[in-house]
Amino acid sequence: MTERTHLVVGAGKMGGALLEGWIASKAISPTQLIILDPNPGQAAQDAIGKGALHLENPSNKLKSIKYLLLAIKPQMFSKLGPTIAEELSKDALIISILAGTSLASLQDVFKDQSLIRAMPNTPAAIGKGITAYTKGSNVSAEQTQVTETLLAAGGKVHHVANEHLIDVVTAVSGSGPAYVFHMTEALEAAAVKIGLPEDLAPDFARQTIIGAAGLLESSNETASQLRRNVTSPNGTTQAALDVLMGLEGLPSLMRETVQAALRRAKELAED
Repeated sequence: MTERTHLVVGAGKMGGALLEGWIASKAISPTQLIILDPNPGQAAQDAIGKGALHLENPSNKLKSIKYLLLAIKPQMFSKLGPTIAEELSKDALIISILAGTSLASLQDVFKDQSLIRAMPNTPAAIGKGITAYTKGSNVSAEQTQVTETLLAAGGKVHHVANEHLIDVVTAVSGSGPAYVFHMTEALEAAAVKIGLPEDLAPDFARQTIIGAAGLLESSNETASQLRRNVTSPNGTTQAALDVLMGLEGLPSLMRETVQAALRRAKELAED
Protein backbone atom coordinates (compact mmCIF):
# COMPACT_ATOMS: atom_id res chain seq x y z
CA MET A 1 0.00 0.00 0.00
CA THR A 2 1.35 3.44 -0.98
CA GLU A 3 2.22 5.68 1.96
CA ARG A 4 0.20 8.90 2.24
CA THR A 5 2.97 11.49 2.23
CA HIS A 6 1.30 14.63 0.82
CA LEU A 7 -1.52 16.58 2.44
CA VAL A 8 -3.62 19.36 0.94
CA VAL A 9 -5.49 21.42 3.53
CA GLY A 10 -8.12 23.49 1.76
CA ALA A 11 -8.91 22.22 -1.72
CA GLY A 12 -10.84 25.14 -3.15
CA LYS A 13 -9.84 27.27 -6.14
CA MET A 14 -6.13 27.79 -5.48
CA GLY A 15 -5.44 24.57 -3.61
CA GLY A 16 -7.42 22.73 -6.28
CA ALA A 17 -5.46 24.42 -9.07
CA LEU A 18 -2.13 23.23 -7.64
CA LEU A 19 -3.58 19.80 -6.94
CA GLU A 20 -4.77 19.55 -10.53
CA GLY A 21 -1.33 20.56 -11.80
CA TRP A 22 0.42 17.99 -9.61
CA ILE A 23 -1.71 15.12 -10.81
CA ALA A 24 -1.71 16.19 -14.48
CA SER A 25 2.09 16.43 -14.47
CA LYS A 26 2.41 13.20 -12.44
CA ALA A 27 4.49 15.04 -9.84
CA ILE A 28 2.56 13.00 -7.30
CA SER A 29 0.01 10.19 -7.45
CA PRO A 30 -3.50 10.52 -5.97
CA THR A 31 -2.71 7.48 -3.82
CA GLN A 32 -0.01 9.54 -2.05
CA LEU A 33 -2.52 12.24 -1.16
CA ILE A 34 -4.71 13.15 1.76
CA ILE A 35 -7.18 15.98 1.17
CA LEU A 36 -8.44 17.72 4.29
CA ASP A 37 -11.50 19.81 3.45
CA PRO A 38 -15.15 19.44 4.49
CA ASN A 39 -16.29 20.76 1.10
CA PRO A 40 -13.65 19.86 -1.53
CA GLY A 41 -13.82 21.49 -4.93
CA GLN A 42 -14.07 19.70 -8.26
CA ALA A 43 -10.31 19.15 -8.69
CA ALA A 44 -10.16 17.57 -5.23
CA GLN A 45 -13.21 15.42 -5.92
CA ASP A 46 -11.54 14.17 -9.09
CA ALA A 47 -8.40 13.31 -7.10
CA ILE A 48 -10.48 11.52 -4.45
CA GLY A 49 -12.11 9.52 -7.24
CA LYS A 50 -8.64 8.47 -8.38
CA GLY A 51 -7.49 7.29 -4.96
CA ALA A 52 -6.78 10.30 -2.72
CA LEU A 53 -7.96 9.94 0.88
CA HIS A 54 -10.57 12.49 1.93
CA LEU A 55 -10.80 13.74 5.53
CA GLU A 56 -13.21 16.32 6.89
CA ASN A 57 -11.24 16.83 10.13
CA PRO A 58 -7.62 16.32 11.25
CA SER A 59 -6.80 12.85 12.57
CA ASN A 60 -3.88 10.57 13.40
CA LYS A 61 -3.79 9.61 9.71
CA LEU A 62 -1.65 12.74 9.23
CA LYS A 63 1.34 11.19 11.02
CA SER A 64 2.89 9.93 7.77
CA ILE A 65 2.71 13.34 6.04
CA LYS A 66 6.03 14.76 4.80
CA TYR A 67 4.70 17.67 2.71
CA LEU A 68 1.65 19.76 3.55
CA LEU A 69 0.08 22.38 1.27
CA LEU A 70 -1.80 24.88 3.44
CA ALA A 71 -4.40 26.52 1.21
CA ILE A 72 -7.23 27.53 3.53
CA LYS A 73 -8.56 31.06 3.93
CA PRO A 74 -6.18 33.09 6.15
CA GLN A 75 -9.01 33.80 8.58
CA MET A 76 -9.37 30.05 9.27
CA PHE A 77 -5.73 29.51 10.20
CA SER A 78 -5.93 30.43 13.90
CA LYS A 79 -8.62 27.79 14.47
CA LEU A 80 -7.48 24.97 12.21
CA GLY A 81 -3.69 25.38 12.27
CA PRO A 82 -3.03 24.24 15.88
CA THR A 83 -5.23 21.16 15.46
CA ILE A 84 -3.28 20.10 12.37
CA ALA A 85 0.08 20.82 14.03
CA GLU A 86 -0.75 18.40 16.85
CA GLU A 87 -1.06 15.52 14.38
CA LEU A 88 2.01 16.18 12.23
CA SER A 89 5.46 14.68 12.43
CA LYS A 90 8.26 17.09 13.34
CA ASP A 91 9.87 16.22 10.01
CA ALA A 92 6.97 17.56 7.93
CA LEU A 93 7.38 20.56 5.64
CA ILE A 94 4.59 23.14 5.54
CA ILE A 95 4.09 24.95 2.21
CA SER A 96 1.74 27.84 2.95
CA ILE A 97 -0.05 29.83 0.25
CA LEU A 98 -2.04 31.87 2.77
CA ALA A 99 -2.16 35.50 1.65
CA GLY A 100 -0.73 37.92 4.21
CA THR A 101 0.31 35.19 6.66
CA SER A 102 3.98 35.59 7.58
CA LEU A 103 6.55 32.89 8.28
CA ALA A 104 6.67 34.14 11.88
CA SER A 105 2.91 33.65 12.29
CA LEU A 106 3.15 30.18 10.79
CA GLN A 107 6.08 29.26 13.06
CA ASP A 108 4.07 30.25 16.13
CA VAL A 109 1.74 27.36 15.29
CA PHE A 110 4.03 24.88 13.50
CA LYS A 111 6.80 25.14 16.09
CA ASP A 112 8.74 22.03 15.07
CA GLN A 113 8.12 21.83 11.33
CA SER A 114 10.01 23.45 8.44
CA LEU A 115 8.21 26.24 6.58
CA ILE A 116 7.89 27.55 3.04
CA ARG A 117 5.73 30.54 2.19
CA ALA A 118 4.61 30.66 -1.45
CA MET A 119 2.21 32.53 -3.71
CA PRO A 120 1.07 30.74 -6.87
CA ASN A 121 -1.86 31.65 -9.14
CA THR A 122 -4.76 29.73 -10.64
CA PRO A 123 -3.24 29.08 -14.11
CA ALA A 124 -1.15 26.49 -12.21
CA ALA A 125 -4.07 24.14 -12.94
CA ILE A 126 -2.94 24.00 -16.59
CA GLY A 127 0.80 24.41 -16.01
CA LYS A 128 0.74 28.11 -16.99
CA GLY A 129 1.07 29.64 -13.54
CA ILE A 130 3.89 31.45 -11.80
CA THR A 131 4.91 31.11 -8.16
CA ALA A 132 7.23 32.96 -5.81
CA TYR A 133 8.40 31.28 -2.63
CA THR A 134 10.59 32.09 0.36
CA LYS A 135 12.02 29.72 2.98
CA GLY A 136 12.14 29.51 6.73
CA SER A 137 15.50 29.09 8.41
CA ASN A 138 15.43 25.30 8.85
CA VAL A 139 14.38 24.10 5.38
CA SER A 140 16.75 21.41 4.08
CA ALA A 141 18.18 21.16 0.56
CA GLU A 142 16.02 18.08 -0.07
CA GLN A 143 12.87 19.88 1.09
CA THR A 144 13.73 22.84 -1.14
CA GLN A 145 14.15 20.56 -4.14
CA VAL A 146 10.84 18.79 -3.54
CA THR A 147 9.09 22.14 -3.05
CA GLU A 148 10.42 23.44 -6.36
CA THR A 149 9.32 20.23 -8.11
CA LEU A 150 5.80 20.54 -6.69
CA LEU A 151 5.49 24.24 -7.51
CA ALA A 152 7.03 23.80 -10.98
CA ALA A 153 4.23 21.39 -11.86
CA GLY A 154 2.06 24.53 -12.02
CA GLY A 155 4.43 26.65 -14.12
CA LYS A 156 7.38 28.97 -13.51
CA VAL A 157 8.93 29.25 -10.03
CA HIS A 158 11.07 32.00 -8.50
CA HIS A 159 12.76 31.96 -5.09
CA VAL A 160 12.77 35.34 -3.31
CA ALA A 161 14.87 35.97 -0.21
CA ASN A 162 12.82 38.96 0.97
CA GLU A 163 9.51 37.80 2.45
CA HIS A 164 7.92 41.19 1.73
CA LEU A 165 8.06 40.29 -1.97
CA ILE A 166 5.52 37.51 -1.39
CA ASP A 167 2.91 40.16 -0.62
CA VAL A 168 4.00 42.11 -3.70
CA VAL A 169 3.69 38.99 -5.87
CA THR A 170 0.25 38.37 -4.34
CA ALA A 171 -0.89 41.77 -5.61
CA VAL A 172 0.62 41.29 -9.08
CA SER A 173 0.32 37.65 -10.14
CA GLY A 174 -1.63 36.01 -7.32
CA SER A 175 -4.63 38.26 -7.93
CA GLY A 176 -3.59 39.11 -11.49
CA PRO A 177 -5.66 36.51 -13.37
CA ALA A 178 -8.79 38.21 -12.03
CA TYR A 179 -7.61 41.50 -13.54
CA VAL A 180 -7.25 39.85 -16.94
CA PHE A 181 -10.64 38.15 -16.67
CA HIS A 182 -12.26 41.46 -15.77
CA MET A 183 -10.56 43.15 -18.72
CA THR A 184 -12.07 40.44 -20.93
CA GLU A 185 -15.51 41.18 -19.45
CA ALA A 186 -15.01 44.90 -20.04
CA LEU A 187 -13.88 44.35 -23.65
CA GLU A 188 -16.91 42.15 -24.28
CA ALA A 189 -19.29 44.76 -22.84
CA ALA A 190 -17.65 47.53 -24.87
CA ALA A 191 -17.98 45.43 -28.03
CA VAL A 192 -21.71 45.00 -27.47
CA LYS A 193 -22.05 48.72 -26.73
CA ILE A 194 -20.67 49.69 -30.16
CA GLY A 195 -22.76 47.17 -32.05
CA LEU A 196 -21.19 43.69 -32.02
CA PRO A 197 -23.97 41.09 -31.52
CA GLU A 198 -24.17 39.65 -28.01
CA ASP A 199 -23.62 36.12 -29.30
CA LEU A 200 -20.35 37.13 -30.97
CA ALA A 201 -18.88 39.57 -28.45
CA PRO A 202 -17.76 36.93 -25.88
CA ASP A 203 -15.82 34.96 -28.50
CA PHE A 204 -14.10 38.03 -29.95
CA ALA A 205 -13.16 39.38 -26.51
CA ARG A 206 -12.00 36.02 -25.16
CA GLN A 207 -10.00 35.01 -28.23
CA THR A 208 -8.35 38.43 -28.40
CA ILE A 209 -6.99 37.96 -24.86
CA ILE A 210 -6.02 34.33 -25.54
CA GLY A 211 -4.26 35.23 -28.77
CA ALA A 212 -2.39 38.17 -27.26
CA ALA A 213 -1.28 36.01 -24.31
CA GLY A 214 -0.10 33.31 -26.71
CA LEU A 215 1.89 35.88 -28.65
CA LEU A 216 3.47 37.15 -25.43
CA GLU A 217 4.45 33.59 -24.55
CA SER A 218 5.91 32.67 -27.94
CA SER A 219 7.73 35.94 -28.72
CA ASN A 220 11.11 37.07 -27.44
CA GLU A 221 10.00 40.70 -27.72
CA THR A 222 8.90 42.72 -24.71
CA ALA A 223 5.28 43.61 -24.09
CA SER A 224 6.14 47.21 -24.98
CA GLN A 225 7.58 46.19 -28.34
CA LEU A 226 4.62 43.93 -29.12
CA ARG A 227 2.33 46.89 -28.40
CA ARG A 228 4.32 49.07 -30.77
CA ASN A 229 4.22 46.35 -33.43
CA VAL A 230 0.43 46.52 -33.64
CA THR A 231 0.19 50.31 -33.41
CA SER A 232 0.31 52.32 -36.64
CA PRO A 233 0.91 56.07 -36.25
CA ASN A 234 -2.40 57.97 -36.28
CA GLY A 235 -4.29 54.70 -36.75
CA THR A 236 -7.21 53.14 -34.88
CA THR A 237 -5.02 51.39 -32.29
CA GLN A 238 -3.17 54.64 -31.57
CA ALA A 239 -6.47 56.43 -31.01
CA ALA A 240 -7.50 53.74 -28.54
CA LEU A 241 -4.14 53.77 -26.75
CA ASP A 242 -4.32 57.53 -26.34
CA VAL A 243 -7.26 56.82 -24.01
CA LEU A 244 -5.78 53.75 -22.29
CA MET A 245 -2.41 55.38 -21.71
CA GLY A 246 -3.64 58.85 -20.75
CA LEU A 247 -3.30 60.49 -17.33
CA GLU A 248 -6.38 58.71 -16.00
CA GLY A 249 -5.85 55.61 -18.13
CA LEU A 250 -4.76 52.03 -17.59
CA PRO A 251 -1.27 52.63 -16.11
CA SER A 252 -2.71 54.77 -13.31
CA LEU A 253 -5.60 52.37 -12.73
CA MET A 254 -3.28 49.34 -12.64
CA ARG A 255 -1.03 51.02 -10.06
CA GLU A 256 -4.07 51.68 -7.87
CA THR A 257 -5.25 48.11 -8.43
CA VAL A 258 -2.08 46.37 -7.28
CA GLN A 259 -1.59 48.84 -4.42
CA ALA A 260 -5.09 48.01 -3.13
CA ALA A 261 -4.28 44.29 -3.23
CA LEU A 262 -0.96 44.89 -1.45
CA ARG A 263 -2.67 46.94 1.27
CA ARG A 264 -5.16 44.13 1.84
CA ALA A 265 -2.36 41.56 2.08
CA LYS A 266 -0.74 43.68 4.79
CA GLU A 267 -4.09 44.04 6.59
CA LEU A 268 -4.49 40.26 6.62
CA ALA A 269 -1.05 39.99 8.23
CA GLU A 270 -2.22 42.27 11.04
CA ASP A 271 -5.55 40.50 11.72
